[in-house]
Amino acid sequence: MKRHILATILSLTTFSLASHAQVGQQLHDFSIGVNGGWSMNKVAFTPKINQTYKMAPTFGLTLRYTSERYYGMYCAFQAEVNYTGMGWTEDIYNRNNEKIEDTYTRTLNYVQVPILANLGFGKHERGFKGYLIAGPQLGYLVTDKEERSEIWTTVSGAYPDRMNNIISQYGLKVENKFEYGIAAGLGCELSTSIGHFLIEGRYYMGLSNLFGNAKTDPFARSSNGSIVAKVTYLFDISH
Repeated sequence: MKRHILATILSLTTFSLASHAQVGQQLHDFSIGVNGGWSMNKVAFTPKINQTYKMAPTFGLTLRYTSERYYGMYCAFQAEVNYTGMGWTEDIYNRNNEKIEDTYTRTLNYVQVPILANLGFGKHERGFKGYLIAGPQLGYLVTDKEERSEIWTTVSGAYPDRMNNIISQYGLKVENKFEYGIAAGLGCELSTSIGHFLIEGRYYMGLSNLFGNAKTDPFARSSNGSIVAKVTYLFDISH
């Protein structure tokens, strides 16, 4: 089901760009630049693990090709190559539902490649423009690090004392380094004589699982999710 959703989004993105490239005012504007910001991350676990948002930096390269103006809407294709910190930070309670001093953070660093449709409204060459983006995103895990507190409350000196007795995540190796999902967001852009300045917020929903999800595995679901705020600077290569 998740693969069908991703395939549908990719097909709609491709169709939208291809169809708009055939009508309206033709443009051939290619821009390249850099982006940077912060992501707020959680992992959707089934069964559930209590978490707080894990903050991490994201930065990378952005390429954008604007192909057409169609009834006041600027249609563009945008691709990025980003290095992004993801993972989760646990909000730990014991079996008596009491918050304890134990801490645990899992840092997962990815190389991510969003492939996005960019639809803008406003001034394209000089002035402000609002835009929305949506499309598939691919990622590959490059580093994985666990951090836990020196205080590690256990039951009978053996098993971590956790609400609902969910402890299988500790030390569990990521099984699927490759991941895929859907990204979507909104932003605003200021175009000037020296380039384009963008501020944007987006949400990423992972459709794949970090860990195995067979009946014998501890988690039926373990998908990345993040809220991202970033700024981007682009300069025109062709116009």
